[in-house]
Amino acid sequence: MDRQSTPPSPSPLSTVAVVGLGTMGTGIAEVLVRAGREVVGIDVSQAAIRRATGALASATARAAARGRITEDERRAALARFRTSADVADAAGADLVIEVVPEDYALKQQVFTALDAVVRPDTVLATGTNALSVTRLAADSARPERVLGLHFFNPAPAMKLVEIVSSVLTAPAAVAAVTELALELGKEPVAVGDRPGFVADGLLFGYLNQAAAMYESRYASREDIDAAMKLGCGLPMGPLALLDLIGVDTARTVLEAMYAASHDRLHAPAPVLGQLAAAGLTGRKAGRGFYTYEEPGSATVVPDAETPGAASAAAAALPVRSVGVAGSGTMASGIAEVFAKAGFPVVLAARSPEKAEAAKARIAASLARSVTKGRLTEAERETALAAITPSGTLDSFADVDLAVEAVAEDLDVKGELFATLDKTCKPGAVLATTTSSLPVIACARATTRPRDVVGMHFFNPAPAMKLVEIVRTVLTSDEAHATVRSVCAAIRKHPVDCGDRAGFIVNALLFPYLNNAVKMVQEHYATPDDIDAAMKLGGGYPMGPFELLDVVGLDVSLAIERVLHREFRDPGLAPAPLLEHLVAAGCLGRKTGRGFREYARP
Repeated sequence: MDRQSTPPSPSPLSTVAVVGLGTMGTGIAEVLVRAGREVVGIDVSQAAIRRATGALASATARAAARGRITEDERRAALARFRTSADVADAAGADLVIEVVPEDYALKQQVFTALDAVVRPDTVLATGTNALSVTRLAADSARPERVLGLHFFNPAPAMKLVEIVSSVLTAPAAVAAVTELALELGKEPVAVGDRPGFVADGLLFGYLNQAAAMYESRYASREDIDAAMKLGCGLPMGPLALLDLIGVDTARTVLEAMYAASHDRLHAPAPVLGQLAAAGLTGRKAGRGFYTYEEPGSATVVPDAETPGAASAAAAALPVRSVGVAGSGTMASGIAEVFAKAGFPVVLAARSPEKAEAAKARIAASLARSVTKGRLTEAERETALAAITPSGTLDSFADVDLAVEAVAEDLDVKGELFATLDKTCKPGAVLATTTSSLPVIACARATTRPRDVVGMHFFNPAPAMKLVEIVRTVLTSDEAHATVRSVCAAIRKHPVDCGDRAGFIVNALLFPYLNNAVKMVQEHYATPDDIDAAMKLGGGYPMGPFELLDVVGLDVSLAIERVLHREFRDPGLAPAPLLEHLVAAGCLGRKTGRGFREYARP
């Protein structure tokens, strides 16, 4: 192609060679040609070249059909893309982006070949997210021109680009690539060279723990994925995401992370190695944690692990009325949920005044729902009329389900359950909403531990769809079936898990948050860069530091201490920086300062 015909560009990186035309390489090429760059796509496989050419034609056709580009722009973009099976055709490139498979010997071979053909001023970028950029640079003939350029999949849609410098990288190379990323409409984040960088460094530890949770049969794959989607607002569950990434790829990244950190949280769960060895590498193979319609398909099909039709509903006990103990935000929210679903609710607090105040809070919430068109005025009045405030637990004498939502203090909960044991009728199910304490301790405070179960709602209860159903070793099938049946009646999604610290969501969420704090503590990245990386690169609704400040640093520290005490894993020990901030009274938004400063509450 005649370079003189290319429109002038403000970036000196006008011609780019992309070595490796898999999914990521093809996506990067699309981003570049649509931004006016000349691109040489290089791959030793003619089949890969054909797939890339076809994919680029299809992607630009879709963009034109949707009005995002004109037909002339589409033709011009395709004209800027040419392909080759010979790395020597990268000779005229200003930038070369290597995105071959995550194998160091293969990448080194590519860089050695590039050293022999490209100009001395050409920037060489590796797309690795697991291997050492520094080692690749040191083995190169021009280490000062080597850096990491980590796009996220799918490259055309994902805004984040991590720009990885080694100790050998020249600032001018970093500046040129950063300018290019901005011109491509991306959000560049500058990071140092360590396995996983920011986004994958946090993401893969979380994915690994989810795989280990599944492997231990603590919870089903469906419940783990549903819990993290509904409890944290994530776009995909961790096991489905592992299938998308590739189980073998995830294991490679984790091996590299573990080699650098020696943190057990990064030691690949054995199930990853077993699946990879069996060729069950995820969507690309047609089977991984889930089974797919065919290799490469995103459509999940039933297999031997797919849950059958619920048969436990027959064992559920009838629930005609509900008691909610507590007067705080969670208790009010749960009472509102039950009342809106048509259950008569007794809302008991430590005094009649507190109970009335809790009902007033519910009335205000229902009024907001009417204003937003979610409820009619008649529905609001019916729900409010279903709630009876009370200043004593004696009013629970006839309820079929008692739900405790008081302070996260085991002594307080134990005393309350002992009272419920005496007050509630035989056969009533007693549920605790604890998020971090052992449910069995509540059960042992009663003479009927078989009737006690965990029913962990998420805040705000009226909005959040998830409820974690926690069985102890003593919980009866009837009690378990009853709360599952009730969840269906109140339009919540129940997930089953055992009675151990953190249940599903907190056990996976808080180690991830703790690791983010460690990144800041080690001066690897700033809270702003980490938050941007997880939102733009992982699709998270909030960055970890935004979330920590909302949850409260004291609450987060307490949960992390519980997890560390339960599992005795050094990697779960709370980050000292988090402990220091809590000791200083910097608890997040509620105090006006946490990892960031806020207007005083």
